[in-house]
Amino acid sequence: MFSLQIILACVVLHQLPFNTKAQSITYYKCENSTTYAMGSTFDSNLKLLFSSLIQNTSQTGFCNDTIGSVPNRVYGSSLCCGDIKASDCSSCLTTASEDLPQLCPYSRDAIVWYEVCMLRYSNKQFFSDLDMNRYNLYNPQNWSDPYQFELAVVKMMSLISTNAVQSSRMFSTGVVNLTASDRIYGLVQCTMDLSGDQCLQCLNLSMQQLEKYLYGNVLGISLAASCILWYETEKFFSIDPFVVVPTPPHVNTPSVTSPPLEAPKAPEKQRKGKNKKRVPIALGIALPLVLSTAFAIFLLISIQRRKRSCNRINEKNILGNVKGGKSLPFEFSTLQKATEGFSHSNKLGEGGFGAVYKGKLLNGREIAVKRLSTGSHQGLKELLNEVQFLSELQHKNLVRLLGVCMEKKEMLLVYEYIQNKSLDALIFVVSFSDETSPRKLNWEERLKIIKGISKGLLYLHQDSPMQIVHRDLKAGNILLDENMNPKISDFGLARLLGGDRTQSKTSKVVGTYGYMAPEYAIHGTVSTKVDIFSFGVLILEIITGRSNSSFSSTSAGNLLNYAWEHWTNGAATELIDPCLSHEPNTNHEIVRCINIALLCVQERPNERPNIFSVNLMLTRKRMQIPPPSKPAFVLGETSVEDRDMELSSNSTSTSSVKYSINEVSCTEPYPR
Repeated sequence: MFSLQIILACVVLHQLPFNTKAQSITYYKCENSTTYAMGSTFDSNLKLLFSSLIQNTSQTGFCNDTIGSVPNRVYGSSLCCGDIKASDCSSCLTTASEDLPQLCPYSRDAIVWYEVCMLRYSNKQFFSDLDMNRYNLYNPQNWSDPYQFELAVVKMMSLISTNAVQSSRMFSTGVVNLTASDRIYGLVQCTMDLSGDQCLQCLNLSMQQLEKYLYGNVLGISLAASCILWYETEKFFSIDPFVVVPTPPHVNTPSVTSPPLEAPKAPEKQRKGKNKKRVPIALGIALPLVLSTAFAIFLLISIQRRKRSCNRINEKNILGNVKGGKSLPFEFSTLQKATEGFSHSNKLGEGGFGAVYKGKLLNGREIAVKRLSTGSHQGLKELLNEVQFLSELQHKNLVRLLGVCMEKKEMLLVYEYIQNKSLDALIFVVSFSDETSPRKLNWEERLKIIKGISKGLLYLHQDSPMQIVHRDLKAGNILLDENMNPKISDFGLARLLGGDRTQSKTSKVVGTYGYMAPEYAIHGTVSTKVDIFSFGVLILEIITGRSNSSFSSTSAGNLLNYAWEHWTNGAATELIDPCLSHEPNTNHEIVRCINIALLCVQERPNERPNIFSVNLMLTRKRMQIPPPSKPAFVLGETSVEDRDMELSSNSTSTSSVKYSINEVSCTEPYPR
């Protein structure tokens, strides 16, 4: 329902007085697809709603309310933490009602979480609906016994979740003593319009998310519109804990040691003493040897099993990911009927993974079915990667995975059907005079696509439960629906940045020629700035109507060099797609986007803006944009074109990166 716009604070301060804490915004989300005008009926209704929520919530801790009539009806919900006073609740919600219209200006759908209260409103009815759109916060620190810590957190959160469901306010706290001085505190709370089962489901799903990063994190917070789950090693609530959990036992990893040698005997018993010593000495030597041999055999068997598992589809893992997300299992007969027996007339395309077919379910919904080729191993790893990510990710600018079918030795993925297929089919036209060519997009549509891709990246990089780098952002992986809304597709090579890491290394670079950032192409460094670079290339392609690969035989060398030459010569408008020449009033806006694109393709990652900054530059016309410097891969510098795609042993580079170009195309929904 929401798309996260900004995170102002990622660690909540607990030692401050309340009025300071109330100003600490944990996070907020805005849905800006529909807006209202200042002074409008919706605006007036929203102010009345805030006043009602503040007044009523301070007495009960929770309130749902509705003001006005359709189409200006506004629904609202407010929640205060179960351990605070009525005056503190009122103060926090007052601050929230003042901040939220500024954080999400003219948005008809928004939510803000502070440390002790939540305020939400929408033009759509959401009461009693379980909303699991959530944001997770962590504080990674090492604990002396992380396994014991993990056991303690899981046990405590389970107990207080059960206690919360049984309480009238759906709120509970707890504590577990690890040592005489070390404790873990926990708090859970649900909105009071949920049923007990819904509350428990919300808390369990939140805990499942935190468990992914629980090992070594001394603080974890999961914030959802329907519930909150929070643990840390400092007390952060003002009441005595409702539940005191017994201290879990220490778990010591067993170690194998040699038996102690016996002391030497007296000389008169020397022979007998030697015989006695031989036994423990032999055991001391043989036991580690036997254990080492057994471990080696076990390791060898495990490796062989893992190798075999890499050559077949792990049905349990795939279906587990689907059931854990919002996708569903499909029956083979259903998909066979929907695609008319996978007929050639319904075939949309074919890639390294297999063929993709258009289908229609009995309820009339159109789908795209990707069918793994029999005996194909090329796309299995990418396939599992795609299922793992898309079953968890839900955003309007990401292609949606509807489900999976694993039956009769068949492996099929079911996607939503995207009517206008991929972006490259609409912006890259061989001949402008060819009347049979598809219609070219106007600037309004192109700008809408650029902004939509930016929002999708913002979700991947910052807003989703996982920080994800796509690694193959290109025109062929952007699908367009009937309203020209872009949807990022093909997550076969997506990379997860776990914990608080901002980058990682890979020994194998995979992606598409012309879109790879220099630090990734040369050194295998993966970060969100890799996607920013690709996005900059993509913006230039959308503006010029020309593919980066179309410059390989020209003096310009590549699109970045071509754009930079025009920019430095003051001829940026000459970059604009000729079919946009009838829209001269848009030149200023287009040149601004060229500026943003050139910032995104700077050679050094730290000189490129992050995706949040890019979103601000795209949406706030008055925001000053800094001038770009010379981009990466221009003429006169080492370029990807000049390098062997497989580094030889004679290379002077210290990198051992191997390259695999266009490998990701094996999983794209509409392969060409």
